[in-house]
Amino acid sequence: MNNRLLKFLTSLLLGGFLFITPAQAVPPIEEAKMDNGLRILLMEAHAVPMVSMQLIIPAGSRFDASGKGGTASLMAAMLADHTGQHDHEAWAERLDAEAIRLGASADRDGMSLSITVLKEALATGIDVFSEALLTPGWNKARFKLIKDNAISSAQKAQEEPAVRAAEAASNLLFKNHPYGHRSSGSFATLQNIQLADLKKLYSSQVLPEGAVLAISGDINMRELLKLLKPKLATWKGQPEKSLFDIDNASDIHGLTKHIEMPTSQTLSQIVRLGPARKDQNFFPIFVLNHMLGGGGFGSRLMEEVREKRGLVYGVYSYFIPLASPGPFIITLQTRADQVQDAEKVVRDVLQEMFDGNITQKSLDEAKANLTGGFAQRLDSNRERVGLMAMIGFYQMPLDYLQVWTEKVESVTLANLKTAAKTYMNPVQWNLIRVGPPMGAQ
Repeated sequence: MNNRLLKFLTSLLLGGFLFITPAQAVPPIEEAKMDNGLRILLMEAHAVPMVSMQLIIPAGSRFDASGKGGTASLMAAMLADHTGQHDHEAWAERLDAEAIRLGASADRDGMSLSITVLKEALATGIDVFSEALLTPGWNKARFKLIKDNAISSAQKAQEEPAVRAAEAASNLLFKNHPYGHRSSGSFATLQNIQLADLKKLYSSQVLPEGAVLAISGDINMRELLKLLKPKLATWKGQPEKSLFDIDNASDIHGLTKHIEMPTSQTLSQIVRLGPARKDQNFFPIFVLNHMLGGGGFGSRLMEEVREKRGLVYGVYSYFIPLASPGPFIITLQTRADQVQDAEKVVRDVLQEMFDGNITQKSLDEAKANLTGGFAQRLDSNRERVGLMAMIGFYQMPLDYLQVWTEKVESVTLANLKTAAKTYMNPVQWNLIRVGPPMGAQ
């Protein structure tokens, strides 16, 4: 093990912790903008000599061509795998030699390229980062291998009820909409993708206007820009489609879909459209979901479905806020012979919240739970850059983290009941089941 790798692993174990407590102020986010339009966001953290960076670009799976779901995901994999200057093996050796952690991924809205490196190797890390971003290799043999692996994974995933449910939810909520497929693609769509599709997506969307580079670690803005500008100055252009160039999906409600699988249990998902990332009522909805099923054992669904009735091992809810309204999902898994009972309890809970049966005491408990755990969301460089990238990408205020606790605390019972009237009506939710035929034991 080389000395730099040992230092990297030691620093990684320390995690770049800020050790922020609720009483402490969150460090400010500094902003700069390069001449090519790229936004730079920095949160200094000097406790550990490491730096994490995450670039996010409007080049996620919603920009995949029709019938070619998974293109953005394959493109991200190719960018991290090799470059025009280094083949796969040489690239891996270079990363290992400098103890550099490089990764890439795609979600519905964005494609991300990230790097974590020791401060002493930051100049080399930025060289690596810019090489991966600006000089993709497009090696045909590597593309075939990455694509074949993705197809095999997609085929294997069809054995997973959760994957089948996620595909069904996307198709139901986002039919004929850019969000209407899983970011990783499906067995069918991945087979349609050619290397030319990746190159087209790259040339049309992987451009600096609208992109955000978030950095956290042992660095200041002056040092950072001195390293970045020479490497990224030649990267220029505006993507064909911007992040917010998207229509809302049509509101679908009251539908039921049953997918038969030879399983002993049934996975049930109750789904509807939720809020967009920039929804003005985001925080009341966020607190409401925590009370519904996002708060673990303290949530109402866990209390009613599991603790009181023993119908499930776990039940939870979450929503995915995107450039336009994303999915809002309640999920549970139980024996096939009692899934309808569990679903009825879920709908009863929704009805109670829709009717306004929410107490000030339960609201206070939810807010205390959320604010008490806030510091854990900021305790490492990688977590911070993820949050900062989201803030910049969705054009949210740069003091979002500083006022987060205040925003949660400001949610009133009236706010909560208004949000419940919007989202908790049980007739507006759809049902997806994956498991044996109904009535089977």
